[in-house]
Amino acid sequence: MILFPPAKINLGLQILSKRNDGFHEIETCMVPIPFYDILELTLSAAFSFEQTGIKIPGAVGENLCEKAFYLMKSRYEIGNVRIHLRKQIPIGAGLGGGSSDAAHVLLALNELFALKLDTEILCLLAAELGSDCPFFIRNEPQLAKGRGEILSPISLNLNGLYGVLLNPKIHVSTKEAYSGVSPRMPDKTVSELLSLPIEVWPVLLKNDFEDSVFKAHPKIAQLKSELEKTSACYVSMSGSGASVFALYNEEHEVPYSLKSAVLAKFYL
Repeated sequence: MILFPPAKINLGLQILSKRNDGFHEIETCMVPIPFYDILELTLSAAFSFEQTGIKIPGAVGENLCEKAFYLMKSRYEIGNVRIHLRKQIPIGAGLGGGSSDAAHVLLALNELFALKLDTEILCLLAAELGSDCPFFIRNEPQLAKGRGEILSPISLNLNGLYGVLLNPKIHVSTKEAYSGVSPRMPDKTVSELLSLPIEVWPVLLKNDFEDSVFKAHPKIAQLKSELEKTSACYVSMSGSGASVFALYNEEHEVPYSLKSAVLAKFYL
C-alpha cells in the first residue's frame, strides 16, 4: 500500500495562553497542500522501518511512523509490516510532515488489517502521537484549537489560489519557537478573521510565532519580506517555521533570488 502524506500550511496562528501542563492554547486554521512524503506499507513477518530521502535525526524507534505502528499494535490485533518512508517534506519546517506521516500509518494499518476504526477513534489515537496528527486523519481545512488537536470544519473559499512554498534550509524546533512567544488574547479570533476579505489578511491575520522566530533567524524574515514585495495576496510563515508561503490570485514566478528556496508550487 502506497500513501502520500501531505504537508500543511497555517492561515493565522494565535497563541492564547500557557496551560498548567506546559502546552499552549492556540487557534489556527490548517490547510493541506499538495506537497508530499511517500509512505509504503507491506505485510511482513517482522516489523521494520526504513527511511530514505531527507535524513531524520533520532534513534531507532523514535520516528513517529514507528510510534504509530507500536501504538496500534498495543491496542489491536494486527500483524507486522515493513514501512518505507521516502522523506521529502523538511523537518523543523512548520509543515507538519512527521505528524502527517504518523497519521497516514494509522490510516494504512486501519485499512490493511480491516480494523474498521472510524474517524473519531483514529483522531483520538493520532492525538496520542502529536498535536497536529489528528488534522491529517481528516486531511481537509480545519480550525484547530486546544494544543491543536481540537478540530472543527471551517468553510474557506480558497479555490483557484496559487501558492508558492519556500524554505531557507533552517531547522526551527517547536520547543525553540514556543520559548520566545508571549501569549495574548486577540480582538478577533482566527475564524473571525478568515471570514473577512483576503485583501485584509496581510494586516490582520498574523502568525504569533513570527516575531520571536524572525529575531532568532533573520533569514526567514528576509524571505517573507521579499515575497511581500511581489503581487501576493497573503504571505506568512507556516506553523513554528521555518517555511514561508505566498498565495496569489494566479500563477506567479518568484524573483530569481528566491528560486533556490522554493520547495513547492501548488493550487489550492
